[in-house]
Order: sequence, then structure tokens, then C-alpha cells
Amino acid sequence: MAPRSLSTRDVGAAGEERAAEFLRSKHYEIKERNFRKSSGEVDIIAVDGGTIVFCEVKSWERMPMGGLEHALDHRKQGRIVRTSLWYLHEHPEYSRLQPRFDVLFVRAGAIVHLEDAFSGRGTR
Repeated sequence: MAPRSLSTRDVGAAGEERAAEFLRSKHYEIKERNFRKSSGEVDIIAVDGGTIVFCEVKSWERMPMGGLEHALDHRKQGRIVRTSLWYLHEHPEYSRLQPRFDVLFVRAGAIVHLEDAFSGRGTR
């Protein structure tokens, strides 16, 4: 029997798990995974000291690293920002923390963590 190919969903879920483990190894405290609202989804929400970090995880098993800058356009950024506002509304205990938007690119042998990947300003 031929080996089963992983679906895009399977690859994404495995990438998110690896990203969460990576963040924990850097002493981030994971607060939420796959936080969903009608505005969108945030893959990982974590606290790093005085910062609340909203993370988008991209697995690039099938995409060359050079094409990843197109994977998170302004519309997607806007959805992440709007969803993060919902999270902060539902969790006022984090409202005094500085928000930050990170992107983690995950591949079998590597994780690239872009801290403060976008500001959230100018997104709709």
C-alpha cells in the first residue's frame, strides 16, 4: 500500500503543533489555540513577558520560502487584527499587555519566527 499523503489540514495542524512547542521552548505561555470568531481565526495566542502575541502559523511543505511573503496579505492581516480585538474584549485581564503580531513559518526541518511581522495599523 502506498503511503498516505497528508492533507493541507493535516500539514497545517502539525505545523501549528510544532510552532506551539517552539514558542513554549522560548518560554512563551500559550493561552489559546485556534481562536475563532466570525471575523477570522488566530492560530496561537501567547504571552511573552508584558506582551500578548497573536501568531499566524504557515506551513510551507509545498511552497518555496520565497513565495511566503504573499501568504499573509493585508486582508488576512486585517482578519487577524479584528479577531485579536475580540480576544482582548473577552479577556480584559490581558488588556494592559502590549499586543504584537508574529508569523511562524514551519517546515519539517526549520521554524522561522518573525516577531512583530506586521503592526495591525492600516488593516481593515
